[in-house]
Amino acid sequence: MTYACFTVEIADHIAHIRFNRPGKANSMTPEFWKELPEAVDRISNDAEARVIVISSQGKHFTAGMDISVFMSGSLDGDSANAHVSAEAFRYKIKALQETFSALERARQPVLAAIQGGAIGAGVDLATACDCRYASADAFFAVQETAIGMTADVGTFPRLVKLIPEGWARQMAYTAERLPAAKALQIGLVNEVFDSHEDLLDGVMAIARKIAAHSPLAVAGCKALANYSRDHSTADTLDYISVWNAAMLRPDDIREAYVAKGEKRPPVFDGLKPVSR
Repeated sequence: MTYACFTVEIADHIAHIRFNRPGKANSMTPEFWKELPEAVDRISNDAEARVIVISSQGKHFTAGMDISVFMSGSLDGDSANAHVSAEAFRYKIKALQETFSALERARQPVLAAIQGGAIGAGVDLATACDCRYASADAFFAVQETAIGMTADVGTFPRLVKLIPEGWARQMAYTAERLPAAKALQIGLVNEVFDSHEDLLDGVMAIARKIAAHSPLAVAGCKALANYSRDHSTADTLDYISVWNAAMLRPDDIREAYVAKGEKRPPVFDGLKPVSR
């Protein structure tokens, strides 16, 4: 399937979504907000891939929301009935939020390879991914404050759970750039690579390690990590017991041990496709 703002390639159980509008700093046009969740949901449901990598072409990961998004749907609303317009606009925001929630909801882990700037909604996208990796020239900026608005498509509920709250607040209040080295220090990214090429090579190597494991076990890890983040320890322990009681697969455990003893890659059944 062809998309306006990115390409999708699936090979060796790795789905690679690559933003391909470098001349426009990979800004997120109206098409992007519809197409990305469609692509991610398709990958998640079809289950051909075991991990998703998101990267970009050009100098920057993404400049965030394209100005055309602000111009469509009329931000000004109906001045004669501002409250009714505001109620309707809330649903437009919720639709935009769903674009990145699709990354969080995907059955497969999502790895972000971030080069150059992850600006505005780019931070929202990155924080919805499972793991983030950066090139040495990368930076993150919650840019919305600088253009007179409050970030609304995922920054606050996710960023404050990934890094110290004080840093999340400082980024939002000041709209300053957080460089890759500081992002690594405070835990926003897992690793920093010297160049764009090293970044993609490194992230793909991590993706291959994930793809080599039992897809069922990896999907369980993601589901339980997400659940744990949003629930108490007691609730999560109970949920884990129910999950493993239903989905712990002895065949996968046996295959992992046998393959190790035979010094060969293990062979696991993939996840089953689910209907859309």
